[in-house]
Amino acid sequence: MFHQSTLRGDESREERAGNCGSARQRSKCGQSQRLGREQSRYCSAVALLMLGLLGCVGATHATPVAEPKSKYEGLEFRLLGPAVGGRISAITGVIQDPLVMYAAAAQGGVWKSSDGGLQWKPIFDSEFTQSIGWISVAPSDANKLYVGSGEANIRGNVALGHGIWTSEDAGKSFTHSLKLKGQIGKIAVDPVDANVAVAAVLGSPFGPSKQRGLYRTEDGGKSWQHVLYVNADTGAADISISKQNPRQIIASTWQARRTPWSLNSGGPGSGIYQSTDGGRSFEALEAEGLPAKPWGKIGVAIAPSDEQRIYLLIEAKRGGLFRSDDGGANFERINSHRALRQRAWYYTTMTVDPNNADHVWFPQVNLLKTLDGGHSLVSVSGPSHGDHHDVWLDPNNPKRILDAHDGGIDLSNDGGKTFFNPKLPISQFYNIDVDSRTPYFVGGTMQDMGTASGPSRVLRGSGANLSDWVYAGGGEAGDFVYDLNQPGKNYAGEYGGYLSLHDQTTAQTRVITPYPVNPSGRHAKEFKYRFQWTAPVLHSRHDGALYHGANVLFRSTDQGSSWQVVSPDLSRNDPTKQGWSGGPITGDITTVEYYNTIFSLAEAPSQAGLMYAGTDDGRLHRTSDGAKSWQALKLAGLPEWATIESIHVPARSAEVVYVVAHNYRLDDHTPYLYYSEDRGNSFRRLDSSLPRDLPLYAVREDPEDTKFIYLGTERGVYLSSNSGNSFEQLTLNLPSVTVTDLETKHGDLVVGTRGRSIWALENLSQMRALSKLVDPSDRARSSAPAWLPLRAGLRIQQD
Repeated sequence: MFHQSTLRGDESREERAGNCGSARQRSKCGQSQRLGREQSRYCSAVALLMLGLLGCVGATHATPVAEPKSKYEGLEFRLLGPAVGGRISAITGVIQDPLVMYAAAAQGGVWKSSDGGLQWKPIFDSEFTQSIGWISVAPSDANKLYVGSGEANIRGNVALGHGIWTSEDAGKSFTHSLKLKGQIGKIAVDPVDANVAVAAVLGSPFGPSKQRGLYRTEDGGKSWQHVLYVNADTGAADISISKQNPRQIIASTWQARRTPWSLNSGGPGSGIYQSTDGGRSFEALEAEGLPAKPWGKIGVAIAPSDEQRIYLLIEAKRGGLFRSDDGGANFERINSHRALRQRAWYYTTMTVDPNNADHVWFPQVNLLKTLDGGHSLVSVSGPSHGDHHDVWLDPNNPKRILDAHDGGIDLSNDGGKTFFNPKLPISQFYNIDVDSRTPYFVGGTMQDMGTASGPSRVLRGSGANLSDWVYAGGGEAGDFVYDLNQPGKNYAGEYGGYLSLHDQTTAQTRVITPYPVNPSGRHAKEFKYRFQWTAPVLHSRHDGALYHGANVLFRSTDQGSSWQVVSPDLSRNDPTKQGWSGGPITGDITTVEYYNTIFSLAEAPSQAGLMYAGTDDGRLHRTSDGAKSWQALKLAGLPEWATIESIHVPARSAEVVYVVAHNYRLDDHTPYLYYSEDRGNSFRRLDSSLPRDLPLYAVREDPEDTKFIYLGTERGVYLSSNSGNSFEQLTLNLPSVTVTDLETKHGDLVVGTRGRSIWALENLSQMRALSKLVDPSDRARSSAPAWLPLRAGLRIQQD
């Protein structure tokens, strides 16, 4: 189904050392290097890893060794898991081959199955983004793929898209054919000409852009024409091409914007457009029976079997499902049920049965369908998860159904009577932690999938199974930390300030929420305490106290049985940013939009009482006396309303502190990385060598070598080996996925991703040794060791 790479830490030194396993062989190899580099064949430790060795190959070795591309080539991240779902934006089958299908993971890349959905593999990992909004297979050519990056389900933490990729060989390779910034909601391909396609470009969810609108290609993506532009605040949401008459196209535009404190869906830019010349030009649809404006998000669909039947799903005050039976001249509101309209910005899409215009599927919180042209709805039972986003029906066999949702994929071959849910490692983690057990456990909170905790290693060569992972309290959002003093226990949060203490040995969970209210649908300013979607948790290694961040800081000294407020409001506390969200049509307040809150916490491992708190509105505070008093710290150059995402105090010194901030939710993708050697009294920036469009999420200093700094970014892991003077992307086998959290424990770098579960780069001492390479291609100047360091073996005895 998917591959987990293993560094085989249980092998003996001799087995892993290969040709230089013995002391005599190592000595001989070392002499060969010292006595005559110009006569002997050079072999760096990197090349040896490529050969499966951990030493050097003698000068008489006859096989040529390819030059390494990177000094770290040969090292690998190992996928730890879990193999549970994450959000799938779009899914499609192949008309010509019922065994082939593709899925677009919201932040996990493109996946392909060639055996009817039993096994899946990622095919987009070599590209520089894993945020995918859409994938289409040309109906007339199964080799032609169009991939739109940037998911258009515009949650507050979406990763920005970078345009459209095309493939001519069924996903074996891709070409970046349209380069732009923003989300892509859909790509519709001409049913008879694989080179003609129209793309709905929503654009950035967080700011204005002139790149928004509809784009068309007639040469397979080699060039694109911007065929419809409304304004800088309005993008395109949906497209449908008539299967019977490809010159007939209908599309929708959507005015939408997110800020850290609000979502707006709808406005004068939202509308419906039609084309009668195959998409070369579009005009606003003028029809009887449509609701009064303003409109929000709009789904459009022309029935494949009847070009006169058109469905519109409109977010409006008197919105709902509208139907035309005369090609769009007149519409009737056929169904206004709220089940079709809840959280309109997140859904509002439909799929018409290819052979029956009265049968329509509606991905929503529940999977809905109608069998009578929209007059009545039924909820489809059977899918493994809710929050559906796309449905594909096989035109040759409409009983074959592919369903995409927040939990991954469901497949049916009997018209939806039964479903199969393949398990993919595409979990979207908010926060992770690593405990002190041996082998250590990792866990965290996953978007829409709750919490999970599992072992980093198990006593089987194939690695951990899904059954080795367990639910660990809490919910999908919030923070996750293991109890530092009680192995097997952890604290897990959820949105709305929920917090729990979970015991994995008994599977019991105790609710320890400091402020037990249900904030859903209510303005943040109504509450005395505001908890963000991912409110931070800290368990002190000094006195065992537990901290939970709202707009103030809560502390408990009895594992959450009681709480005390130990800080003033540390945010800017701007009431204008604590109100309505989701307008002007549909309200949407889930605490993702709760603002002016504590967003990150950290304490100094080497000094009790020294702590830092960062907010989502750009404020940083320090306490040196265990929260009795707080001092505001200044981060020069940080925008006023930026989010302080992560704070790190290394164990080596209480004087040192790192701060990571981002401002992408206000359309600023600049990396912000700060470093202080005087407890935050002064800071300097360390991000000058990073790409200027790379939001950051996490920072960790190597516990063994302070010159090494690891960054979790929107596009993978970045590394500095010179104390932050420069950074490079650690391009190994980890795709360029958003990395939300990092841990450096047990000699490993553990990586939490928002779209590809949890990974580990094991035995960092090997990477530190490889960094001594001056240049992988400079043989004479290289100071690589004769062999890489090995960690001590681990023996596990079972009773």
